[in-house]
Amino acid sequence: MTSVLYDAQGPRAKRRNILYTVVFLVALAAVVWWVYTSLDEKHQLDWALWKPYLGGGTEAYSTYIWPGLQNTVKAAALSMVIALPLGAVLGIARLSDHVWVRVPAAVVVEFFRAIPVLVLMIFGLALFSQYADVNSDDRPLYAVVTGLVLYNASVLAEIVRAGILSLPKGQSEAAMAIGLRKGQVMRTILLPQAVTAMLPAIVSQLVVIVKDTALGGAVLTFPELLASANTMSAYYGANTIASFTIVAVIYLIINFTLTTFASWLEGRLRRRKKSTGAMLSVDDMADIPGHAGTGTSA
Repeated sequence: MTSVLYDAQGPRAKRRNILYTVVFLVALAAVVWWVYTSLDEKHQLDWALWKPYLGGGTEAYSTYIWPGLQNTVKAAALSMVIALPLGAVLGIARLSDHVWVRVPAAVVVEFFRAIPVLVLMIFGLALFSQYADVNSDDRPLYAVVTGLVLYNASVLAEIVRAGILSLPKGQSEAAMAIGLRKGQVMRTILLPQAVTAMLPAIVSQLVVIVKDTALGGAVLTFPELLASANTMSAYYGANTIASFTIVAVIYLIINFTLTTFASWLEGRLRRRKKSTGAMLSVDDMADIPGHAGTGTSA
């Protein structure tokens, strides 16, 4: 018996896969044990190093983690709010029939998509330092948001363009055949359908935005979540492993929440677009103005 994707496994293949699974699990257990013993030998698992985070105290969270988390969420939220509509506009502009719209949009997207986001952040910091009246305390935030917006808006533009182009041409042809203009086709026909297809890629890019805020803390002294780990580690006696583990768990929670919400939203959108599948009878057609009982036009 065969599957749609691959042939059913024979007895030898099943035994071989079971053997591979056992070997992998043994190797994984060995790696976990090696990591555990190495950390234990260096006293990185001592309760004194983990007590500030797991011992019921709130000083580490209120003094270091919470302010850093606020800055991370602020930078990521501002970048998302600006990059999403800007990326949508650039992506739609790249599909324009007008050369004077399509070419400049393509140049902007390809230019900023090819530059590392860290370079854009550094450029933004220099720009705000020399040519803008921005407080020195706020410059790192402005630079981080600028770099994230320019880079991620360009990537999102390509996601939007690819999502729209992935739709069958018959969608737009049928809409234009009934007299809709191209703007109406894009707004009412193509974009609503493309959003569902684009949603996983868009959420992946939003997760990238959250993680890339850490670049501002590493280079621009932006006091975000990851930067707080270094300060905590120094204050609580060089408990580097504990500090970065707590911060990593927080990043996991944030990004897992984003992906979970996106999965729920995608499922909801797909369910709303499913038709009921109801069939109209001859009597039902007769009740429609302009149709006779046979279903033909009057």
